[in-house]
Amino acid sequence: MKKIGIIIFGLLSVFLAKAQQRYELNSGWLCANVKEVSANGLQISEKGFSISSWMNATVPGTVLTTLLNNKKVPDPFYGMNNEKIADIYKTGNDHYTYWFVKDFDEKAIGNEQVWLQFRGINYKADIFLNGKKVNQNVVEGMHLRSQFNITKLLATNGKNRLAVIVHPPDVVGNPNGGQGGDGTIARGLTTQYTAGWDWIQPTRDRNTGIWDKVTIEKTQSINILNPHVITLVPGKRLAEGPQKNAVVKVSVEVENPGLKPISGVLQYELAGQVIKKPISIKPSEKSEINFPDFALQNPKLWWPNGYGAQYLYDLKIQFISNAKILDQESLKVGVRQIDNIWNEHTKSMGAYVNGQKIFIKGGNWIISDAMLRFTDARYDAEVRYHKDMNLNLIRIWGGAILERPEFYNACDKYGLLVFQDFWFSGDCNGRWVDPLKKDDQWTRRKYPDNHPLVLTAIEDQIKMIRNHASLAFWCGGNEITPPEDILQPLKNDILPRLDGTRILFDFSNSDEMSYNTIGGNGDGPYGIQNPVSFWATKTYPYNSEVGSVGVGDYESLERFIPKENMLAPQFKEKPDSVWDYHKYIGYDEHINPYGKAKDAKDFAMKAQLVNYDQYRALMEGFSNKMWDWYTGSIIWKTQNPWTAMRGQMYDYYLDPNACLYGLRKGSEPLHVMMNPIDSMVTVVNNGFTTRDNLLVQAKAYDMEGKEYFYSQVFNSIGPSSVRRYFPLNDFLTKLDKKEGVFISLKILNEAKNTLSENLYWLPGKDGKYTGLQKIKPVTPTILASEKKKGAVIVTLSNDKDNPVAFFNRIALIDAVSGQRILPAFYSDNYISILPGESKTISVEYTGNQKTAIEVYGWNVERKRVEVR
Repeated sequence: MKKIGIIIFGLLSVFLAKAQQRYELNSGWLCANVKEVSANGLQISEKGFSISSWMNATVPGTVLTTLLNNKKVPDPFYGMNNEKIADIYKTGNDHYTYWFVKDFDEKAIGNEQVWLQFRGINYKADIFLNGKKVNQNVVEGMHLRSQFNITKLLATNGKNRLAVIVHPPDVVGNPNGGQGGDGTIARGLTTQYTAGWDWIQPTRDRNTGIWDKVTIEKTQSINILNPHVITLVPGKRLAEGPQKNAVVKVSVEVENPGLKPISGVLQYELAGQVIKKPISIKPSEKSEINFPDFALQNPKLWWPNGYGAQYLYDLKIQFISNAKILDQESLKVGVRQIDNIWNEHTKSMGAYVNGQKIFIKGGNWIISDAMLRFTDARYDAEVRYHKDMNLNLIRIWGGAILERPEFYNACDKYGLLVFQDFWFSGDCNGRWVDPLKKDDQWTRRKYPDNHPLVLTAIEDQIKMIRNHASLAFWCGGNEITPPEDILQPLKNDILPRLDGTRILFDFSNSDEMSYNTIGGNGDGPYGIQNPVSFWATKTYPYNSEVGSVGVGDYESLERFIPKENMLAPQFKEKPDSVWDYHKYIGYDEHINPYGKAKDAKDFAMKAQLVNYDQYRALMEGFSNKMWDWYTGSIIWKTQNPWTAMRGQMYDYYLDPNACLYGLRKGSEPLHVMMNPIDSMVTVVNNGFTTRDNLLVQAKAYDMEGKEYFYSQVFNSIGPSSVRRYFPLNDFLTKLDKKEGVFISLKILNEAKNTLSENLYWLPGKDGKYTGLQKIKPVTPTILASEKKKGAVIVTLSNDKDNPVAFFNRIALIDAVSGQRILPAFYSDNYISILPGESKTISVEYTGNQKTAIEVYGWNVERKRVEVR
């Protein structure tokens, strides 16, 4: 009997292999500019047409990426190179209109159906296969998938040629220095940032190209499309322990492209249970099938980062007829419920997951790469950095794209909720009077030109990403709603019909999300601030954008600034032209208290101190008023898709700076901190349970390393709360350290393990860090070992007679080239080692190279240590 079972399983596997095959057409493409080709698509797509002289093309990718990869243009991310590339506004659209051709082997056998799928083309396209046109209507709109049944167009010998002509947006916009240039880029359904913004220079081809995946899928006589999974988790849950049932609702579209009706069983499998439904699909029919609700017993729940695990179930949907699997789809499902409850005290939206209120600590995201060079690995690394910052939400800004499924896969994996904007922005779409815009506000308010296309794209893109556990909120647009004839169908028809569980905010800083009693735009500020202001000044109760600086360290700057332009910017002086081109915003007077920057390397080091202090204070200040003033805050912004110098926790090359680790510190789930207004030692508990028997400790160290013990107290703190413990005012007054002092705060448990620690460096009475400028150098002991590949352990130890070994950057490098290994993930960085103490940091990376560790700090000379 066992042998028969194995045989049946083997036969089903064979049937399945024939039933569904999906692969990408992601190599072997060639291209040519439309001005260089006299033939039409019918001719070009014939195998006999010669393309031997055509250029290698990058697909998926943009025209600019292809030109860069063929060394036809310089790297637009380096120096002033972007100025050397022709802009489409001046050249005309033909300059970036290209034919793309791909030869591939495929044919249909028996009842097989072959589907050609484009996940994104910018902006218009016509498609030809083997001398025949594939699309009846022009493919239009960047944010829209296209699928074609090409079974009857395939060559009988299986040797096929695909030809696609891609046109840029009809209106590309004048990149005149405005946000979105002259605004007209928004007349099409495309990326608005490509005409330039205050964090990026114009993208010369406006992202023209077959920018997302091209896929061939083979099915049998049934095609399963657009599965939809909803999970309901009633009640208030804890992350650990047994769970009451959750409800799972599943529906799916089933298409029969053939000429005969097909009957069978549609089923899905989840957690070892199979739910079935017999159905019959008529010829040329597509039907949406709803399964009965399924009660999932003792579910493993999905939680946002910092609150619990991110468990993902495998769910498989199959159509079976006559013991054959005709088609199947597989997806990952996170069981959770997201609700939004108005907080009457703060006058803002409160996010709840599985019945528990979540204090939102988020970052704004533009796009992974301005030239759309997306990879699973890059998405994973960027989202992991957000996890490492102890954030729990990413907001996708409306001037770019609805993010790709691979991005959402990473957010599902790491527990980052996603706040997804649609494709509108106040800058281009008419919120403000703007002399740099071509059209008036009333005209811009109606952008894009083709409203039915927008509604079609919205439906399609919702179906693409709606099953992801991480997708939390929808938003009509950045700082403005879509036009009413788009907003109302979206609110009243499309989302209730296609999603039904997620709230839609009309726009990103709307009163329904965060009631604006302060005035202004309802978000910001964006420049550098006195760290005290984050604690002292009440801002919007759920701030969708609050930002600051973000210059990387010297190694980061070297990657895109020529040597001759490595000039330290000075307060109140215009920066170097390359710094200015890459959108540097001033650190103002915040550098000078550490001593005026001598050169770019000195500036970059001092900028990291400011970076750390800024973002630690930002999140500490908001957390200090958790549930009193605020229900959340979203930083503008946490990443850059170009080599800009503002609003980034890591640079374009995935090298983190001190912003990341300052934010990581200030965002700890259990965190001890000092209020800079009254020096009150305060503890924040973001967890769902009371933390008992916590020892809260405060000490001071002078610049010679002498310790001054102040106090330690046992106490407890309730769930999702903030508690003030004791002030340090009198203690600091008695110390009277005129040139500055270090304050060390710790939380210890009964086993004397450190649960949270925080080190502040305070200036002297004159506001300057004179003591830091005089502090003696330290040579800590550094050990580095790798017990398993990809995981390095680094220990730094400081002798008890030394001063504090202050602000040490740890960098994992290639032992041969000396270059940093990127990305690399550090459990902490920019760390300080107190006298007589040691710290151990873990570093994770991918690769097989021989590694070394480089360490340098404020008063620690640069040292390299081989990894044992």
